[in-house]
Amino acid sequence: MNLKVLKQSAVAAGLVSALWVEGASAETQQITASFRPDPTNVTANKFNNTTPQSSICLAHIPNQCKALGIFSLRFQSFLASSQAPIVGNHEDPRAGAYFQVPSSFRDVEVRNTVTGEIATVQVRIAGFGSLWSLPRPPGVSAWSHPGVDWSSQWRRAPSPCVSTGHLAAGTSFASFFWIVPKDAGACSRVPSVDIPRFNYYTTEYAYEMLTPNPLGMASGQYVGSITYTVGGAGADFDFGDNMVSTGDSSLTLDFTLDVDHILKVDVPPGGNDIELVPQGGWQAWLNQGRKPTRLFKDQTVNLYASSRFKMGLDCQYAEADNTCRILDSVSGESVPVNVSVSLPYGITDAAGRPVNRQPLRRDGVGTELFQPTFYVDRKPSTLHFEIERDEVEKMLKVGESRAYSGNITVIWDSEV
Repeated sequence: MNLKVLKQSAVAAGLVSALWVEGASAETQQITASFRPDPTNVTANKFNNTTPQSSICLAHIPNQCKALGIFSLRFQSFLASSQAPIVGNHEDPRAGAYFQVPSSFRDVEVRNTVTGEIATVQVRIAGFGSLWSLPRPPGVSAWSHPGVDWSSQWRRAPSPCVSTGHLAAGTSFASFFWIVPKDAGACSRVPSVDIPRFNYYTTEYAYEMLTPNPLGMASGQYVGSITYTVGGAGADFDFGDNMVSTGDSSLTLDFTLDVDHILKVDVPPGGNDIELVPQGGWQAWLNQGRKPTRLFKDQTVNLYASSRFKMGLDCQYAEADNTCRILDSVSGESVPVNVSVSLPYGITDAAGRPVNRQPLRRDGVGTELFQPTFYVDRKPSTLHFEIERDEVEKMLKVGESRAYSGNITVIWDSEV
């Protein structure tokens, strides 16, 4: 018997190009994630976000970000300035400090750069903050209200946004960051006095990303993009009617997901040499002339699998049927060997059923898809080899000595 594992893993190289909106400036940022099975945590079937984070989630509120499953980036090119003074106690929230971000999940199609296979990532903006400045007077106290200190206005987020407690400030500037719940609307603040000029500088945002199940994806690199518009009314990032963006008018997120699967079979020493014998050995035939009801061998191998795969057979000797055969070279007679497989817990067939003595055929019918539900790490799998009673009758003849042999190759193939 020979065992063959095909296409264990393949990781292609390359980066997706940035989308460009003609006649408008655009910032492009890379978001990367990878999956490789972890033998110390076989049920962790998730991508690991490998994107470097900006300071808000990295240094200021790391525990909150981790608990919420969000990650932060800096919007490097974003700048905005008021086109008119912000009137104190204005009634229209869009006339002042107004923030509405794309907080609902959107689908991003990512495509395998080699096979073209498509998977879906979901992403939303889950937090927003900036460094703002204004002249003195009035300074930061412009945001105070009777009984409410100005700092509370920015440290505590207005509904529907959620506070993080982050605020760093001087007399004419402040840096804040708020969490934006899923499907939330706009958040805004109103000053108590007129502000002649108001500016946004350093801006950060948090995103939440839902990745596909990597166990259902082929190995390789997947790339895709989403572009958000930036500006006023109707834009994805909407900063109201007074604050005008002087930086890029769109933000593109380029996603690169790397999937590095494992498909490996370990055969114990001597496991490639299969001897088919009766239950209890040959003594009943040699001593009493009782023909065995079958010849068989159950061979255990150790399987490592994190990706879907298929199985098949390759035969040294075969006829029109879908089984391999072994041959007596003297008489020229051959007999079929039935081969089947039992796979460990955690691997199912195409219908989601456990795999127990599933026949292996030369045409691959019935073994076109096996799917791990978690990473199977060095678990025993059994190959069953058997010659049935009728064929054993043909092999055993009194007074004759025969030796049947042949190579049977069992194939594990990750290219499904």
